[in-house]
Amino acid sequence: MPEGPELHLASHFVNEACRGLVFGGCVEKSSVSRNPEVPFESSAYCIAASARGKELRLTLSPLPGAQPPQEPLALVFRFGMSGSFQLAPGDALPPHAHLRFYTAPPGPRLALCFVDIRRFGRWDLGGKWQPGRGPCVLLEYELFRENVLRNLADKAFDRPICEALLDQRFFNGIGNYLRAEILFRLRIPPFEKARTVLEALQQRRPSPELTLSQKIRAKLQNPDLLELCHSVPKEVVQLGGKGYGPESGEEDFAAFRAWLRCYGVPGMSSLQDRQGRTIWFQGDPGPLAPKGRKSRQKKSKATRPSPEDRAENPPPPIKAPSRTRRAWRDPPEKTATQQPEGTSPQQDPEAPTVPEKGRRKGQRATPGRRRRPRKIKADAPSLEPEGTSAS
Repeated sequence: MPEGPELHLASHFVNEACRGLVFGGCVEKSSVSRNPEVPFESSAYCIAASARGKELRLTLSPLPGAQPPQEPLALVFRFGMSGSFQLAPGDALPPHAHLRFYTAPPGPRLALCFVDIRRFGRWDLGGKWQPGRGPCVLLEYELFRENVLRNLADKAFDRPICEALLDQRFFNGIGNYLRAEILFRLRIPPFEKARTVLEALQQRRPSPELTLSQKIRAKLQNPDLLELCHSVPKEVVQLGGKGYGPESGEEDFAAFRAWLRCYGVPGMSSLQDRQGRTIWFQGDPGPLAPKGRKSRQKKSKATRPSPEDRAENPPPPIKAPSRTRRAWRDPPEKTATQQPEGTSPQQDPEAPTVPEKGRRKGQRATPGRRRRPRKIKADAPSLEPEGTSAS
């Protein structure tokens, strides 16, 4: 799911892709989208983007002399689970392009598209940020920190810290992978009480005897949780590319996958919180961990050996298949020249053998002669020793 860094990277992409482009005509919405129509039409306009937390604002500004006369229009996007922006040829739109802005002639016709495969993304007209969201962890760090520490009495901080970090009233821009990375770096159990973790930060004051450079160095060497809520998303933005993305297929996500230390990394454990979201961690989950749920551990993917490796290390010879349970119950007939292949590890070595009916002790069976199956009386004991089971 796109988080704060992905929204900021998307705004950078829109500004770079649309620099120097002139758009024109109506804004086109797909027939399957349930989002509102965009009542905007202009012969010439430009597009600019900005981001705040988990929202992106797109501003459509008519150029001087454009017809019909039109005021600028702003839309605010929330990307949901799979939203993104793409610039594509007008005659080769990407699948699931639910909102399209076309360039004006002359020149090849292009389309800036809001693409959303799962259709959880939303846009609102008017350009106002969604009310109730807190300050952005990336762009409004001081306001963000003050907002959290001032509201620690809120019942949101009665919950585990991993759940509180998803509350956009206080942590606008933090999502699932960011919370795992932040808690992992500080070795904070994800199901520790949020207020317990954050109250200690209210008492944290740098020594007045330190110089400014010493204060900055101490902050960089020992960041607290709220400082990492600012610096860790900033690291993702500085990576470039698209940030969070699929596990394979696109090179734009390779740098991000290499950057991850905890989220989905082999060897890490995971649990579902009360909202059903998976939290990745290492070590003890904490005192508020859901009861009755076992943590799962991410296993590393097995790599296929190369032809050279197979030549140097040939596979072991294939063993004969073990005898099945039916085979042990109905063993094949043996002649005097055949010897038993051995007993099952569970078979009782002291179990007595039962001579066949109609043959004297020590007499050999006549080759080529079929014997009738021996009838067993209802009160006769089983021929299979107790506890015998082939596996």
